Amino acid sequence: MFSCAVCGCQQSRAGLVDEVFNVDGEYVLVESIPAEVCTRCGEQSVSVETFEAVRLAIKGGTVPARSIQMRVFEFSALGKPRAF
Repeated sequence: MFSCAVCGCQQSRAGLVDEVFNVDGEYVLVESIPAEVCTRCGEQSVSVETFEAVRLAIKGGTVPARSIQMRVFEFSALGKPRAF
């Protein structure tokens, strides 16, 4: 049964999410990962089995669909963060 780790909501919907992984110092984007998405706050939850399948695909030499250029920001250069 689903329970959101952020807000505790018990309801979710199936969704597809994108995640960036750091693999041996190289950033890799994996798109359309099956996930449960909290209907209240939008927190995304991916099963251990799915993450393991992603890890094996990346480490196993699966050919990427395409390559992209990515902008990288240093948090400290973004200015003073606002207080929550």
